[in-house]
Amino acid sequence: MTKSIDIPLQSYQLAKYAVQVPCYICGEGNAFDGEFCRHCFAPMALAHQANTQDVRPAMIATLGASGVGKTVYLGMLMDMLSRETDERRLQMLARGAFSINLQQITASALARCEFPDKTPNEPDRWNWVHCQVRDPKRKQPVELVMPDMAGEAIMEEIDHPFTYHGTRALLTKSAGVMVLVDGHKLQEGSLDQDHFTTKLLSYLRELDPHPRRGWPARPIAVVFTKADQCDNCFDDPSLFAERYASRLWQQCQQRFTSHRFFAAGVAGACAPRTQYDGTRVNVPLRIEPRGITEPFAWLVEQMKIG
Repeated sequence: MTKSIDIPLQSYQLAKYAVQVPCYICGEGNAFDGEFCRHCFAPMALAHQANTQDVRPAMIATLGASGVGKTVYLGMLMDMLSRETDERRLQMLARGAFSINLQQITASALARCEFPDKTPNEPDRWNWVHCQVRDPKRKQPVELVMPDMAGEAIMEEIDHPFTYHGTRALLTKSAGVMVLVDGHKLQEGSLDQDHFTTKLLSYLRELDPHPRRGWPARPIAVVFTKADQCDNCFDDPSLFAERYASRLWQQCQQRFTSHRFFAAGVAGACAPRTQYDGTRVNVPLRIEPRGITEPFAWLVEQMKIG
């Protein structure tokens, strides 16, 4: 014999799902308890945090080919600015536990004399940073959102638009961009970096070609990474660009009114190491960050936010 029991219906909870929460990146609706946007896979924590603030966070995109050092650069940038105690300099304060992941991954890998693993192509596995930046030149702090996107995903979106909706939405709304270029490969004569960056800048201009509100007027910081392996890059980054990346230099001069070239390096010295599977990888022998904060500080100063 089956005993009958009373189960209270909690249908009132369905009302919570009737009102959708728009994603902060792509604007599409999602359930209130969703972890990632079901359209672009950006963390919904960004939307929840933005809804509690009076000032909407601005976006900065960090772009570059696979292996150029985006994860290392962003992680080191966060680590340096979050440790800064001098109020006369740029300071950064992370918002949300998820914003610490990138800094933690980078610092842990470098402490083991390794570089962080390559960022996966899947957007739900990217590291996002929501932070508050205190600039001594501004009266109020600046709220920023910065993701660490995979280089392959960026290239796929450039070659096949609308493949990654989150990437396209982010680049459309970004107030500025940092374009990372492998300076060591450029000096060795590789043209892949020049070609990729030229395609990238052309893609940005096509997204919003308006001469005053679009990408032709938004600030673009071109950062030559791994400059510790080509010291002449630090002497004059603009001359280095003209000499080794002429297409990139010419496009910046003719199509973008607000741009500047920088050089940056994290590892003071690198050496090859043989892995267990027989492959050889470069590992950092010592950590000597140089030119890390200058591109970001210039970009924050140039952006029309706050």
